[in-house]
Amino acid sequence: MSLKKEYLKSKPLCRVTFVLPAKLTENTNQANLVGEFNDWNKQTTPMKRIKGIFSVTIMLEKGREYLFRYLLDEDRWENDPAADKYLPSPMGNNQNSVVVV
Repeated sequence: MSLKKEYLKSKPLCRVTFVLPAKLTENTNQANLVGEFNDWNKQTTPMKRIKGIFSVTIMLEKGREYLFRYLLDEDRWENDPAADKYLPSPMGNNQNSVVVV
C-alpha cells in the first residue's frame, strides 16, 4: 500500500504517508510530492529515500479530497498505484491521483 492514513483524535486532521513503490523509482535520484495541498509547487514537498523507497508524511484536513502526483527527477510524472481514485487532469491527456481523507 502506498498511502497510510492516521486520523488525529484531537484535531480535524489526518497524517498521510505517501510511499512510492520501488518499481516506480528504479534509477530515480529525486522524488517530490506535488498536489493541491502545496499549490502544485514542485519543490515544496521533497520525499526522502530510505532503503531505496521514497516517502513523505504530511498533515491534511479531514473530509476532503486532494489531487496529487509524484515528480521524479524533475521531469517524469507518476501516479500512485494505490490512490483512492483518479480524476482527469486539466493539463494534457493525463489522470491525477486522488487521496480521500
